[in-house]
Amino acid sequence: MSDFSSSGSDEDLDPELELLDELGGKLSKWTNYIHGWQDRWIVLKGNILSYYRSADEKEYGCRGSICLSKAVITPHEFDECRFDISVNDSIWYLRAEHPLLRQQWIDTVELHKAESGYGSESSLRRHGSLLSLTSAASGLSTTSASSFKKGYSLQEKLAEMETFRDILCRQVDTLQKYFDNCADIDSKDELHRDKASEDEEDFLTSRPDGNYLLNNNNSSKEKLFSVDSLKGSLGIDFKGEAITFKATTAGILSTLSHCIDILVKREESWQRRLDKEGPNSLINEEEFFDAVEAALDKHDQIEEQVMIQPFLFQLITFVEEMVQSHMTYSLQDVGGDANWQLLVEEGDMKVYRREVEENGIVLDPLKATHAVKGVTGHEVCHYFWDTAFRNDWETTIESFQVVETLSDKAVIIHQTHKRVWPASQRDVLYVSVIRKILSTNENDPDTWLVCNFSVDHDSYPPSARCIRAKINVAMICQTLISPPEGDKEITRDNILCKITYVANVNPGGWAPASVLRAIAKREYPKFLKRFTSYVQEKSSGEAILF
Repeated sequence: MSDFSSSGSDEDLDPELELLDELGGKLSKWTNYIHGWQDRWIVLKGNILSYYRSADEKEYGCRGSICLSKAVITPHEFDECRFDISVNDSIWYLRAEHPLLRQQWIDTVELHKAESGYGSESSLRRHGSLLSLTSAASGLSTTSASSFKKGYSLQEKLAEMETFRDILCRQVDTLQKYFDNCADIDSKDELHRDKASEDEEDFLTSRPDGNYLLNNNNSSKEKLFSVDSLKGSLGIDFKGEAITFKATTAGILSTLSHCIDILVKREESWQRRLDKEGPNSLINEEEFFDAVEAALDKHDQIEEQVMIQPFLFQLITFVEEMVQSHMTYSLQDVGGDANWQLLVEEGDMKVYRREVEENGIVLDPLKATHAVKGVTGHEVCHYFWDTAFRNDWETTIESFQVVETLSDKAVIIHQTHKRVWPASQRDVLYVSVIRKILSTNENDPDTWLVCNFSVDHDSYPPSARCIRAKINVAMICQTLISPPEGDKEITRDNILCKITYVANVNPGGWAPASVLRAIAKREYPKFLKRFTSYVQEKSSGEAILF
């Protein structure tokens, strides 16, 4: 049976604080739809909840952590062993082996959350115990080769550095208070000595035990003053704080050394790759352009050897840039200085717009967020990308044709849109790519993305009949799964798809701004509702496509 285990020094700690020092135990944690529930070693330190693959892997760093300051702990309504911890959009689904253990975890987590205020002495002591004191003696060579098996080790270690930084800042504040208090004591001592030198009646003398003796010549009485009594209400344990401060700095140095080792290994890998792909000798500034020209010639020869068309080569590079750009910028919040204006709000769907004009042409970027129950991100992107279903849900297209199939995940499409009076008819030539972006953290879902962006193609030049519009559109979907009770299989009732849709359109030519903006306000919400309803209906009764 899983149980709590506490660690940390027993010196100078109250019994209630001793339990709060560090708690660890085995819980089942929902990982993803493939692996389901997995046993994880959960550690509660201060107001930080972390998890490890097992207790034996603690020295390699945690696999994830959340701060409990703003966490919401929710016991499951039907599963008496399960409870959920959510912070913003991040949710940990956890299960204990017994209802009593679940309640013990919930009570303890709630207590740590309530006691997570910064600056309190109990808080500082608990934060000091975050670090095992063995790390201070472990030196800087604790990196294991297994630490490099995962590509996100560096990211985890950097997250640990942030935690260490917060702990260290609090410890510095506590020690500074101690030093300030000592300075006050010294000032009082000096004041007493000055007074004694003036009237030569009362004077302080120090004793070997660190206390002070006040001698009064008039009454021949002595009074013993303790240093602790001069500290006031702070009562800071300097020895304990110094030990934890040393452990924190040792942990930082060890983690920093780990990061450096990772970077060195990556640099060696990059260097080996560079040696294979280009000149490996050091060159001066005068030789730089010759080297670049030689490298380009070699690159051109490689292209000719494998018969890659320059257009396709450039397109592959551009696709990667567009995918990364959407993953970086399209998922950002609409707040801040972006000046997004809420256009439509219907239930879970929100449509935003930024009014942008260039040379009299309306280029208003649009962004929509939506949540759809019962379907996965893969299913939404599949039906959005696959041309076999295009006419089932798209009502604004007059005709479309696949110009070229680049791969099983990328095609070039030409489509003509229905004319909207009084504007001229538009057509679009674009690449459509579907891609799965794997998450680097098991707490985050994988992302499915469809990216459509305009290109030029010799077979489909602009015609006099239509004005060629330019587009940059992305459908970005993430599947959120609420774990089923016990060992039950996942059903569509457990699935929610979070959708982000962005559209940047340059309509080309001229069209009345009022018409374009009226169309956007009317058509985009209708399109999202129509399309998502189609996906729900199409997927209903089918096997879940993750």
